[in-house]
Amino acid sequence: MWRNSVGAAILAGMVAGGTLSWTLAQPVLAQVVVEPAAMQPRCENSVAVIRQDSRHLEYQVEIADTPETRARGLMFRRDLPAGQGMLFIYEEPQPVSFWMRNTLIPLDLLFFDQHGVLRHVHPNARPLDETSIPGAAADDPRPERLMVLEIGGGEAARLGIRAGQMLAHPALEARKAAWPCH
Repeated sequence: MWRNSVGAAILAGMVAGGTLSWTLAQPVLAQVVVEPAAMQPRCENSVAVIRQDSRHLEYQVEIADTPETRARGLMFRRDLPAGQGMLFIYEEPQPVSFWMRNTLIPLDLLFFDQHGVLRHVHPNARPLDETSIPGAAADDPRPERLMVLEIGGGEAARLGIRAGQMLAHPALEARKAAWPCH
């Protein structure tokens, strides 16, 4: 029933004044939330930062930037803690598609263009499913993607991640990036 014990609310019984009362604890976020969003993003190869209206979400990422590392991705992993992910980086923007062969955990796939703008979110990709997951909606006039961020299934919805938000990462050319990091 509990998909992610770190992100799930913890129900704790407390004895207060001789009566038993129940308190629902707030979910614990493993990713770093930086507020306000006007602050400059961290610019480290191991950190991907998503800019939202009033905050930044920082993800510790493994980089997949070779054909071999991109082909393997997160295959055979048994968990992916909140706040962590894998950032796939291509040499040039191109149409991309993914599948979940040998991937044991549900994932949200976030597809970014050459400017670091989130163009498409594929939520809750099913483990072991070999159906192709396109990096763009069928009607997208610019289906080329430079980066794909894989995070735990359900994280995008839980955190309000949606198309149009921006990514900061040193692999984005500063002169082309919608939100450059320095």
